[in-house]
Amino acid sequence: MALTLLMITFPEIRALFDLNGDRRYGGEPVSQLEHALQCARLAEEGGASDELITACLLHDFGHLFNERGTTPTLRGVDDKHQFYAASALKNVFPDAVRVPIYLHVEAKRYLCAVTAGYRDDLSADSRRSLELQGGPLNDVDAGKFIEQLHASDAVRLRFWDDHAKVAGARTPDLDHYLGIARRCAA
Repeated sequence: MALTLLMITFPEIRALFDLNGDRRYGGEPVSQLEHALQCARLAEEGGASDELITACLLHDFGHLFNERGTTPTLRGVDDKHQFYAASALKNVFPDAVRVPIYLHVEAKRYLCAVTAGYRDDLSADSRRSLELQGGPLNDVDAGKFIEQLHASDAVRLRFWDDHAKVAGARTPDLDHYLGIARRCAA
């Protein structure tokens, strides 16, 4: 499927989930779609805004059109999915959706730096990707990170991301969350 990153539309978002949503989410017991829906459900249950719920749904959207396989970290590859997703969604969503997506990897690095035991609780694939993404932030960079606009939302997204890996978890369907996404489209 050819994808023009600057011209993505809601039908293309849906089509990519339909085409590649059944891919395994790294080494986790869920698919890309299951992970996305679980993350969005946790955000919705946590009282998040429509924008943050949408960011949770689409935070790993870049994995859906990356052709690097299902677990690139096993080959020492950081697929930089956060950059692809934020870029692809540029003309569809405001910064309140895209920036937390863009920052969610950096939020993991931040949390490893400031939260005791956080790194130890990461899944094996998340620990591998952490090293490929630069490891935990140092104190200076952690301070700069959290001062950025939407960084606190990226941290919230990251916590939900970490817990959205439960095999067989029940969630509302993709149409439910695409409906929320439409409400906050740019």
